[in-house]
Amino acid sequence: MKLRIFRNIVPVAVAALMSVGFSSCSDELEQSIQDPQTNTTLDATGLLAKIYGSLHLTGTTGGAGNADMQQFDEGNSGFYRRVFEANELCSDECIWTWQGDAGIPELTNISWNSSHGYNTLTYYRIMYNITLCNFYLDETEGSSDSEVLQYRAEVRFMRAYFYSQFVDLYGKAPFKEHYNTDLPVEKSRSEVFAYIVSELKAINGEDSDSKEQLLDTANDDENYGRASKAAANLLLARLYLNAEVYTGTAQWALAKSYAEKVINSGYALCTSEKGGYSAYAQLFMGDNGENSNARQEIIFPIRCDVNSRSYAGSLYPIASATGDGTPDVGLSGAQWTCNRAREAMLLKFFGSLDEVPITESVDDVIAAAGDDRAMFFTGGGRTVTTDEKTTFKSGAGLLKWTNLRTDGTYPDNNAWPTTDVPLFRVAEAYMILAEANFRLGDANSARTYINTLRSRANATAKASVTEQDILDEWSREFYFEGRRRSDLVRFGLFTSGNYVWDWKGGTYAGTGVSSIYNIYPIPADELTSNANMTQNPGY
Repeated sequence: MKLRIFRNIVPVAVAALMSVGFSSCSDELEQSIQDPQTNTTLDATGLLAKIYGSLHLTGTTGGAGNADMQQFDEGNSGFYRRVFEANELCSDECIWTWQGDAGIPELTNISWNSSHGYNTLTYYRIMYNITLCNFYLDETEGSSDSEVLQYRAEVRFMRAYFYSQFVDLYGKAPFKEHYNTDLPVEKSRSEVFAYIVSELKAINGEDSDSKEQLLDTANDDENYGRASKAAANLLLARLYLNAEVYTGTAQWALAKSYAEKVINSGYALCTSEKGGYSAYAQLFMGDNGENSNARQEIIFPIRCDVNSRSYAGSLYPIASATGDGTPDVGLSGAQWTCNRAREAMLLKFFGSLDEVPITESVDDVIAAAGDDRAMFFTGGGRTVTTDEKTTFKSGAGLLKWTNLRTDGTYPDNNAWPTTDVPLFRVAEAYMILAEANFRLGDANSARTYINTLRSRANATAKASVTEQDILDEWSREFYFEGRRRSDLVRFGLFTSGNYVWDWKGGTYAGTGVSSIYNIYPIPADELTSNANMTQNPGY
């Protein structure tokens, strides 16, 4: 049985999947859980498809309609969009234009509370996805079929990844391993961290007794899009990189060890130009899942195309950053005029805002920055300052993500992107090695790994690196990919007054905020419906 699930997502046959433990409801979001179907017969392959699809799909009808989670706008409820916004809209990288949208000012200014609608939706989306995994694992428990054992390993990876989001965003988790009528119990950051590590080691080949093993790699035509041992090792490296935040004890050597495993796993950086596009640009284009240059770097993608339509996959970073005169990005109709670069983002590439050229050519901005990653648009009457918070042209355009293809062709239907989301890619292992080596006192190795990425971007090599250089390089390499808040927290600067950016804390000049905002609150609705959960300090 070969899975063909990543482009054409099929429905799940399972009834009342979310009827237990999710009874709380946000008045703002009018949130409730929909049964994917009403047939109680398990379709194991369909449910596996649903689990992979839950990374960005929001229901059983493409685009919107028949949502998993009913609320005011289904497109907002997708996992990737929820995690992306929780990490980006509050950071130094981007700012949302429509500040009148409910919940947006609190993200922009870092001023949310336990009744914040977007936070509530993020929390329940993660819970929903974990419940899908628990149901699958319960229903396939005890199988001796080799393919089912393979799929169980993949589902265990997915569940571990979803739990890692609770660890990072909330500092604890509503924990369940089985699909039953019991409410989730509260487990601490350290407890869930240890659980995730144990699960990943069981399926990445370290546990020789485990029959449930991931593929070594998954970047060939048949398996691209599936979880692999390389993905598990990269998630372990990411966890150990953040171990001091999560557990109070640094684990830099283990972060280094697992990042090295990733680099030696058969994946490689995309380093060659194609069709006039830089190696870096190819990672975020409409054919990144077909282009062998890009695909060799993408360890674990969210696969998106016209048959798996969603407002919460790659359409989000493409459409939210375009419109009102921005250059063609290979999409028809999807121009939301929402996100644009904060000034602090531009200053990662330029010494001052005066050095940023005002031009109709993104290539001119790249040339002025001396870095292929500086894919900003400053033409069409835009400014590079964000002093007008609610004006889309106040701030440079973010044109990193497109639906354009390296061969110059358009897809037959370009209303929806075919751009895959490179959720895990090899460059992260290089950055983990740079930071881990630096923390271990080996600044020369740190510089080598950073310069490998800078060389790929045709940027000048660093003669030496500081802690600030490493944090800035994280942004240059991964901006607008949905991780920035986590990096700022690890460096102790997300809430601190020692590093401010435009509109941090609600003022244009920026100001520090309370350290309670280093994690999000447990939603008030959850506390009402589940007595096992307690609130995070300060909320």
